[in-house]
Amino acid sequence: MFDRRLLQCFDWGLLFLTLAISGAGLVVLYSAIMAGAGAPDPLLFRKQIIWYGGGLVAMAICFTIDYKQIERFGNIIYLVSVVSLILVLFFGKYVSGARRWLYLGPFSLQPSEMAKIAVVIVLSRYYAKIISTEGLTFRDLAIPTILTAIPFLLIARQPDLGTAIIIVLISISMTLFVKIERRTFTWMGVACGVIIPLSSFFLHDYQIRRIRTFLDPTQDPLGAGYHIIQSKIAIGSGMITGKGFLMGTQNALSFLPEQHTDFIFSVLAEEWGLAGASTVMLLFLLLVVWGIRIAGHCREPFGVILSVGITAMIACQVVINIGMVMGLVPVVGVTLPFISYGGSSVVTMLMGIGLLMNVSMRRFRFQ
Repeated sequence: MFDRRLLQCFDWGLLFLTLAISGAGLVVLYSAIMAGAGAPDPLLFRKQIIWYGGGLVAMAICFTIDYKQIERFGNIIYLVSVVSLILVLFFGKYVSGARRWLYLGPFSLQPSEMAKIAVVIVLSRYYAKIISTEGLTFRDLAIPTILTAIPFLLIARQPDLGTAIIIVLISISMTLFVKIERRTFTWMGVACGVIIPLSSFFLHDYQIRRIRTFLDPTQDPLGAGYHIIQSKIAIGSGMITGKGFLMGTQNALSFLPEQHTDFIFSVLAEEWGLAGASTVMLLFLLLVVWGIRIAGHCREPFGVILSVGITAMIACQVVINIGMVMGLVPVVGVTLPFISYGGSSVVTMLMGIGLLMNVSMRRFRFQ
């Protein structure tokens, strides 16, 4: 029987924030795709509209099904995600030297995007059962480490270092939230201090070049440093109010590479200036605060941790992308949620919003 309290508790504020950011994203994406003779295929904008339609349907499904039912099938969701990542390694489509996509008729799916949701769900399910005031021990962290390492390694193998890093950051955020025992936390810090330098031996050549470029883009201004130099020029040239819609020269003259995906924030800053860029960043900040608020109002462990995980997923991706185009972090190929072109990314983010709505709508059950 349908509970009318679900409608009474529907989170209209979260829906409005999501639609506001998505609307701004479509405006910027239209400019990034349509402006200039060397722009990407105009059909990409139509495809993005279709993906948004599919994403809204997925979002509706995610807030309609009781999140406690989602918890019950958490392991199955995770297993399906891992299998899809394995299939990518054998049957995935090669694009720009990476194998990240699976064909689904006229569309292609990026399973690594969906893996973010799967990791959030399975870790929330695990932590909800073992959470304690004393904090997690090494033994408690063994399973979450394995659950995180499997998709991380499969995604890094594609290679897609950016998404793999997001997976790790989501896991770390959720783990810190549920609390780690002090002694365990100390030893983990020591281990990270040893492992992180050693990890450089396993990086691909192009990933090492990205780190060197981050430290000094002028070393190769026409090669590896070209992206970040042109991005900074675009952002700086926008000044306070921007050059106007479809008027960005870095975008229109195709100086800005990947302007519809990784570097779309540069298009936004060039055309709408500091005012427009700050407005979008403020909307993202409100979205993150809203997600934390939902977690704070929930009185059920799985719902709380799930909300924190989804919020961390969005926040980490926003911070890394904006930091990347400003030259504050290395270029790792992370898209800007709801703004960049990418069907799998849009659907994943809208599914995450649907899960936040799910928890928010059912808060009355534990009050």
